[in-house]
Amino acid sequence: MVFMNKNFNIPNALSILRLFGVPVFVYFALISRQDALAIIVLMFAGATDYLDGKLARRWNQTSTLGAVLDPAADRVYITATLIILFIRHAISPWVLVVLLTRDLILFILTLILKARGHKHLEVTYLGKAATFNLLYAFPLLLLSTHDSLAGRMAFATGWGFAIWGIVLYSYTGVMYFLSGVKSIRVRPLGVKG
Repeated sequence: MVFMNKNFNIPNALSILRLFGVPVFVYFALISRQDALAIIVLMFAGATDYLDGKLARRWNQTSTLGAVLDPAADRVYITATLIILFIRHAISPWVLVVLLTRDLILFILTLILKARGHKHLEVTYLGKAATFNLLYAFPLLLLSTHDSLAGRMAFATGWGFAIWGIVLYSYTGVMYFLSGVKSIRVRPLGVKG
């Protein structure tokens, strides 16, 4: 009889692959400057972000690990990519500050929730849409660093996705924060006052 654990599944494996892709992306985008390969890695990250959630729901392979691993992989990828895009002069400092501040605040809030015995913040559809927009924007913004027709087209399209992503990411950050603060004010189940 084969031991089965609901945390060992294809959706979680895709999230782990996305995490392993971060140093590969950093190498291609920053060290070797092989932008075509860096863009392929970013596109892979976007595809796995879409697939892991879809497969988890379709195959009923949702898990506690997956609920933490998927958004964690997104945050690591987004942070690394933002820093590299800033270094490569593809984004302005305000983009870096707004998005990383949002993630830092929610990370601290998550630690507080966990310390007080609350569940982690539930990812919403709008939150996923914000992440998708950013993950679609990133390869285009990297391509936009090239002085070519493709670079100029990528600039316009990339910033189209990026603006929507930044607005949605900020909005959902506020919603997650308010939800987390509301949870902190309420005792978790099973805790007596």
